Amino acid sequence: MDNRIYGYARVSSREQNEDRQIEALTKFGVPSENIIVDKCSGKDTEREGYQYLKRQILRSGDTLVIKELDRLSRNKDDIKHELEDFKQKGIKIKILDIPTTLTDFSNEQMWVMDMINTILIEVLGSIAENERNKIRSRQREGIEAAHKKNVKFGRPEQPKPDNWDSVMLRVASGAIRPVDAMKEMGITRSRYYYLCERYDFKRGTK
Repeated sequence: MDNRIYGYARVSSREQNEDRQIEALTKFGVPSENIIVDKCSGKDTEREGYQYLKRQILRSGDTLVIKELDRLSRNKDDIKHELEDFKQKGIKIKILDIPTTLTDFSNEQMWVMDMINTILIEVLGSIAENERNKIRSRQREGIEAAHKKNVKFGRPEQPKPDNWDSVMLRVASGAIRPVDAMKEMGITRSRYYYLCERYDFKRGTK
């Protein structure tokens, strides 16, 4: 069976668009149906599409094409490990942004190209890892700045029911039970007890 060519593209979130990578891969000659796409962070290699590609599709003699080195990962050690793993399995890697990986050389020239590629990958892997560290640093700084401005994260706080005060007065007097109060206010048990804690209401538990 002929050796096959596959492409891999990755964007960090579902809001980002992978078209630029796919266009580059198909222009290089990768069939569109042979391109696997992940929409998740490059912090490690545990990505559904990528792992399926490695474990179920690629075999010795195949070629994997990616647009940029950091599509594999933004962790330098992961990048080096993945490239070595592909090499041991007889899978060729072509990285469009590293032209020296795109040409097949004779055995006499291969050691020179391996040396050049090793240097390039070391440098670009360090850049990718540094970029991820900068992104994480900016995220932390943004969160800290938001906290200083009292910006709240997560779901917005839902207000208590309009009839909360009047209903809870009746609970406090023993006129109705908590379960009746929940029904009257149209809230769940967990919401009821959350509000009791939030507003420091001393109540029964039935």
